[in-house]
Amino acid sequence: MNKPIYMDYAATTYVKPEVLDEMIPYFTEHFGNPSSIYSLSRETKKAIDKARDRVAKAINADSNEIYFTGGGSEADNWALKGIAFAHKNKGNHIITTTIEHHAILHACEYLEKNGFEITYLPVDEYGFIKIEDLEKAISDKTILVSIMFANNEIGTIQPINEIGKLCREKKVLFHTDAVQAVGNVNIDVKEMNIDLLSMAAHKIYGPKGTGALYIKKGVKIDNLVHGGGQERSKRAGTENVAGIVGLGKAIELASENMEAHSKKLTELRDRLIEGLLKIPYSRLNGPVGEKRLPGNANICFRFIEGEAILLLLDHMGICASSGSACTSGSLDPSHVLLAIGLPHEIAHGSLRLSMGDGTTVEDVDYVIETVEKVVSRLRDMSPLWDDFIKKGDK
Repeated sequence: MNKPIYMDYAATTYVKPEVLDEMIPYFTEHFGNPSSIYSLSRETKKAIDKARDRVAKAINADSNEIYFTGGGSEADNWALKGIAFAHKNKGNHIITTTIEHHAILHACEYLEKNGFEITYLPVDEYGFIKIEDLEKAISDKTILVSIMFANNEIGTIQPINEIGKLCREKKVLFHTDAVQAVGNVNIDVKEMNIDLLSMAAHKIYGPKGTGALYIKKGVKIDNLVHGGGQERSKRAGTENVAGIVGLGKAIELASENMEAHSKKLTELRDRLIEGLLKIPYSRLNGPVGEKRLPGNANICFRFIEGEAILLLLDHMGICASSGSACTSGSLDPSHVLLAIGLPHEIAHGSLRLSMGDGTTVEDVDYVIETVEKVVSRLRDMSPLWDDFIKKGDK
């Protein structure tokens, strides 16, 4: 291949030219500190306000409910820790799931060390929670439910409408990590009864290091970052103006193109999954159809290691992942795959392929052909495969 085939859009995306074009003046010409009062700074303040309006419109929020952060992980940490400490006099119980991103899970571990009780809801074989499990878990000490909108590894889209409705009925705050969902799924925070929502620019063709947290008006939350009075005294630190502008433009483009984007990726996803499942002893992880992220495919291949698959694919010009980008350097099997019931030996053989605007049918077909060759080669070298064939356990 003349250039790498990128199949890891769930990890990060490139910055679209239209986004970069809007960002560039705020590195050079319009460089003023938004907190200053002269005209140069007023220009940057206007740019931030415009971006805030764009983000709010994309999720049907009010502009004054959007707070910019340094990324999705910061937004997740702020939501959990900020709500926990602001409401500790009411209760100390938080509910989440076993398949959350580590930004949520590690924040929960921190809160457990500081006197909070965390309930980790199980999921079924496709990664869905059961609403009845959530209802049973809510107590008079529950102050927050945090359940991701769509899973970054297996693409499961949770029943957010039902979760939000239940939380509103129980008078419990509801946060969702929507980092993977924004730009791929229609989101309406009012209709879905969402109180807090996290997002990141670099998942939707914007810059890295920029995100946002939606906080419903009237929700009491402690600050995570202390210092100056930026973001209406909620999030200190001189604003990353260029990054914020990039997020605003990126989410506007994503919202305008969502229907066509989703249709294209769904067709490519289904073509990829169909082709890969023709490989013997493979299995799809996560749901099928509309309850799965459009560009997500996660397949396990028995008798081989995911890391070996990735190395050979990289050698053949394909960029892929074995799970979350934040833990892809780990040799441990994915906590998500273990949570849906896969044994360690099968979870180790996982491959996540995620597609985006740059993906073509030709890319998908090349990946199918190449993965088939790679799996065959690795199985030929695998003592597990050799034993399996000798025993005739087919």
